Amino acid sequence: MRILNNVAIFITLAVAYNLINGVCGQLHLGPNAFITLGAYTAALLTMTPAEKTLNFLVTPLYWPLSQAALPFPAALLAGGLVAVAFALLTGFPVFRVRGDYLAIVTLGFGEVVRVLANNLQGVTNGPLGLKGLYPYTNLWWSWGVAVAATAVVAALVNSSYGRALNAIREDETAARASGINTFRHLLGAYLLSAFFFGVGGGLLAHLITTISPSLFTFFLTFNLLIIIVVGGLGSTTGAILAAAGFTLAGEWLRIVEEPAAIFGFTIPGIPGMRMVILSLALLLVIIFCRRGLMGRREFSWAGLGRRLRGGVAGSVPGAGKP
Repeated sequence: MRILNNVAIFITLAVAYNLINGVCGQLHLGPNAFITLGAYTAALLTMTPAEKTLNFLVTPLYWPLSQAALPFPAALLAGGLVAVAFALLTGFPVFRVRGDYLAIVTLGFGEVVRVLANNLQGVTNGPLGLKGLYPYTNLWWSWGVAVAATAVVAALVNSSYGRALNAIREDETAARASGINTFRHLLGAYLLSAFFFGVGGGLLAHLITTISPSLFTFFLTFNLLIIIVVGGLGSTTGAILAAAGFTLAGEWLRIVEEPAAIFGFTIPGIPGMRMVILSLALLLVIIFCRRGLMGRREFSWAGLGRRLRGGVAGSVPGAGKP
């Protein structure tokens, strides 16, 4: 159950990240910032005042957060909206630059949020983090949000707005010359991805029930970047498949780090070996599938039907010939 919840949460995060990095073509390296904001907002709003008093022993939690308490759905929504608010504040300076500079700016924003979470003890409880969160996240919530995020992003990508984003990715100067407001379109995609980052952060916090700033380092962003690159930049289907595969493989490969007896011989477990195997798998994908597993293609029932009909026609002598 926990693994399935993890898969759904990472699908939400990967689909949102693919929107800005794959569909828009902007190298955004700060999703961990919005995940942090969503996680802490949702956690603080679902905790009771008594639970907050037990957590904030060194520095009391500031009012009105010390007394605020909301149901889980409202707290998730609040986490997404807080992430959107910060995305709106940072969107204006972020999209004044492009390429490597945009990557550096968003990377810096992620580190700023992590450092603030580590030092604002009256809001986040500093390095002690928040403990004893109620495990609200279940399969209904995690997969419901994953389906909603996928549906919203897919509808956006297939709309005229999405075609404008694709045009910006291919040639921003030409898109601007054809009348597309590039800043408004990129900012809209940035805000939408930030919302799902915040909601995903809230789900993650209430799945593991303990959060601290060390959970939201750049390593989280790096994992998401691996997922969307392996799946195929610009492919929502690829992001879903890679998120599921990456999460499941990370759990199943724990066996290589544990001692095992084979034919009477005891093989000691090697800590960190699963990351070595995942790295080798990533190298193979890069070598043999340079555009990822799906490239920029998307799954469709019509395409699947054509492939099946083509396979049947190829297996029957004379089939498909006039």
